[in-house]
Amino acid sequence: MPLLEVTDLRTSFHTRNGVYRAVDGVSFTLAKGETLGLVGESGSGKSVTCYSLMGLVPQPPGRIESGTAMFDGTDLLHCSPAQARAIRGKRLAMIFQDPMTSLNPYLRIADQLIEPLLIHEKISRPAALARGLAMLEAVGINDAAQRLQAYPHEFSGGMRQRVMIAMALITRPEILIADEPTTALDVTVQAQILELIKKLQQEFQMAVIFVTHDLGVVSGLCDRVQVMYAGRIVETADTRTLFRAPRHPYTQALQRSIPSLQPKGRDLYTIPGLPPDLSKPNAGCAFADRCAAVTDRCHATAPGLLPVSATQATACLRVQAQEI
Repeated sequence: MPLLEVTDLRTSFHTRNGVYRAVDGVSFTLAKGETLGLVGESGSGKSVTCYSLMGLVPQPPGRIESGTAMFDGTDLLHCSPAQARAIRGKRLAMIFQDPMTSLNPYLRIADQLIEPLLIHEKISRPAALARGLAMLEAVGINDAAQRLQAYPHEFSGGMRQRVMIAMALITRPEILIADEPTTALDVTVQAQILELIKKLQQEFQMAVIFVTHDLGVVSGLCDRVQVMYAGRIVETADTRTLFRAPRHPYTQALQRSIPSLQPKGRDLYTIPGLPPDLSKPNAGCAFADRCAAVTDRCHATAPGLLPVSATQATACLRVQAQEI
């Protein structure tokens, strides 16, 4: 039985300019100890999927239209506020994209770091501070005892991200959602953060949902990858299969966009066109206008996600028909 099972999740934003279907029928499972990658361009629905699971979609304008997310018998999408508070930050935690805007600039690191312990475990402040100190040391922050009393602006970007990781892991959650935790970091610090997440995952035996726009980042981190486009999952496979034999044209285009995989001397590949307007209905494949393998029926029929092998499923009519 999976640790988390999401079925037909649909999240929309109702605005004056129309209804934006940010997440449009997403389904997936997550096993204990597994690392699942959610990959796609900005605006593909990755972060909104995670915010929906965490109960952090602002309502209004956001609205969860349908779906279930079963976690240990509790539907995360329709549970009571009390149930959500008991799970969020304790058993289900999240690392947000920008640590500078996620940390409160007016509070010391100590107060923000130990807050989950004071709320969920009801321990004394000295005991919580001792746990907080140990966690800062675990994520590789030097002089942790002095750093506990510092403010966020006194930390570098990489150190702030380590604090965010410590905050998320201090209650030893069963599921960690990492929402593009390395986007604003340089390459060296990025590698350190990825290695740190991998190490702590093994230590705590937790499942991880890793969100990124960079297909290359997930290659050494994730067990399975789900590629999202225009609010839908267009391909899913184990990581090795996805890199060796991507089937959906969008996945192939993302892989071609990785600079290290391109021949030296050639211009960097970019996917032509722009993502579709999610406020307008689309009868066919959302990627059709940007796809090199498009046919007339791609504009008329919306493909479902169907298996093309034992470990891979793709939402492409031409792949399903074995034409490409």
